[in-house]
Amino acid sequence: MLFAKPGEYEACGLFSKGHFELIFITILGISFALKNTINKTKDEVKQIIKRCTIIMWILEVVIITFKLATGDVRNLNNYVPLYYCSLLLYAGLLSSFAKNTLKRVGDVFLATGGIVGGIVFLIFPTTSLPAYPMLHFVSLHSFLFHGTMVYLGILINKTHYIELKMSDMKYYVGLVGIVCVCAYIINSIFGSNLMFISENFPGMPIEIIYNATGQFFTIVMSVAQMTLPFLIIYGILQLVKYKNNIMENEEIQKNGI
Repeated sequence: MLFAKPGEYEACGLFSKGHFELIFITILGISFALKNTINKTKDEVKQIIKRCTIIMWILEVVIITFKLATGDVRNLNNYVPLYYCSLLLYAGLLSSFAKNTLKRVGDVFLATGGIVGGIVFLIFPTTSLPAYPMLHFVSLHSFLFHGTMVYLGILINKTHYIELKMSDMKYYVGLVGIVCVCAYIINSIFGSNLMFISENFPGMPIEIIYNATGQFFTIVMSVAQMTLPFLIIYGILQLVKYKNNIMENEEIQKNGI
């Protein structure tokens, strides 16, 4: 079953018992990993990012090889790593091996988009569970991959590996924007739907956006992915910081009295 072709076994399906079990296991894994790494130094966090990136790249090669061997080679949607969550692979390389601005680009995406992208996929694992059983390599890999996205994003923010600023949005927009342009060009040539910006995805929340935006779908989807995840995480961090400041001031006033 672990490496069965699509259709050989009954698919796990979305919001099934197996789906919720995988979510639960992933949350436990994230919690355990954070508990054991939350007090790491910045150098140690960098090494964690590097190791996770290397492991994810190795597993990605295995996944691509499996899908090429068992699927339609002409269907680029199945194996070309140009989706939003695939940015973990590229951002991880920048964060781990680049310097200065390029490193910052990788760090910023991991700290923001990685969390949002990972959580969204755990809720809607559309590229794995609708086609494969729970105990299949593709299904297990997808939850490990996206769980790693969430873990690294939280770790970076909790350890203050970087201090996110509003000005960092340009790095986030630049990285996601470049991938959107590349995906759109490939989609136009091969009829694929990489980054989910060229066609509808029936049965998923994307369909609502598609029906509402019509001919502007590509622009709206691209801009949404280029802005919203960063703004969501940045906004949450600002709220947490504001709350902490209030609590600190109340504590100071209490002690002063």
